[in-house]
Amino acid sequence: MQWLEKYADHTYALLRIVAGLLFTFHGLQKIFGILAEQQPAVGSQVWIGGLLELVGGLAILVGFQTRLAAFLCSGMMAVAYLQFHWKFQFGAAFWPAVNKGELAVVFCFLFLYMAARGGVKWCLEKTA
Repeated sequence: MQWLEKYADHTYALLRIVAGLLFTFHGLQKIFGILAEQQPAVGSQVWIGGLLELVGGLAILVGFQTRLAAFLCSGMMAVAYLQFHWKFQFGAAFWPAVNKGELAVVFCFLFLYMAARGGVKWCLEKTA
């Protein structure tokens, strides 16, 4: 599988772009009510989270200040998981499959990886 190595930066860029797009959509749902059943109150914690998803997701998507945006989004997803999914409960509620926090955990660690790696390719920031 060594032949795939030459595509590593391209596939990472695709991962960054798709993750940024999906995260942006979550922000659009919260801020503008696009394909959402309800909208959070303006200024609420969930609304601020939506704003971070929208702006952070767009920054990750286009590769602008990727490390900073991804680091902030990773932290936000950690808080979202702890506060809204796990809620420091034990027993069955401890597991992401039960507390419906799988996506928050995946986004948290995916964005942490992106914070370490940066934009790399097909991005607005200068790459070495």
